[in-house]
Parts: sequence; structure tokens; C-alpha cells
Amino acid sequence: MQTHSKKQLWAGRVLSGLAVAFLLMDGITKLIQLTPVVAATTQLGYDASAVVPIGVLVLVGTVLYCLPRTSVLGAIYLTGFLGGAIATHVRLSNPLFSHTLFPLYLAAFMWGGLLLRDTRLWSLLLPREA
Repeated sequence: MQTHSKKQLWAGRVLSGLAVAFLLMDGITKLIQLTPVVAATTQLGYDASAVVPIGVLVLVGTVLYCLPRTSVLGAIYLTGFLGGAIATHVRLSNPLFSHTLFPLYLAAFMWGGLLLRDTRLWSLLLPREA
């Protein structure tokens, strides 16, 4: 089993923290229905009535990701959620690097942070002997 250094652990915490901070901000602003957030969501083709449920879904996934026992489940859940965001931006032909791939950047921070914090996950990525 691999062990990680303090630098690796802290790098993982920082990456995860950045992803969590964005997701919390996104979920909370949807929950309180800030006018610019509702407007942005409707511009993406969603009804205004979907804003709060989307916010709840983001927050549920973020909580799952933050809890050590369910962090992998949360990462898997949020990866699917972020894939839907990518599909939305592709459908609207939004700019590639700033809009369409932003959810991918967020997922990379999320998974990178998780991999750096929990070395047990490396066994899923390393090649196995036959």
C-alpha cells in the first residue's frame, strides 16, 4: 500500500477544498435563488423552477464528497452531474475552454484532490499483474 507525504496530503486538501468551495457557492446561490444565477440557469435552457432542485442536488453531492466514508460515492455522483453540465454547454455551442470544459476542470480538481488524500484509490489506477 502506498503512503503519501504531508505535501501530497495538503495538495489534495487544497484541490478538494477549491472544488468544494465552488460547489457550495453554486448550490447555495441556487438555493437562495440569486437573480443572476436564475437568469444564467434559464439562459442554459432550464426552467426557473429547476434552479432550487438543481441546487439541492449539487449540495447533496458536495456533502457526500466531503464525508470521508462517502467521498468516492460523492465524487462519482458529482462526475455524472458535471457531465450533464458539459452536455448542456455542448448543446448550446458555448465557448470550449471557458464554459464547456469548466465542469471537467472542476472534476479534475475533485478527483485529483481525492486521489492525493486517499492513496487506497491508486490501486484502482495502477496496472495489475496477470
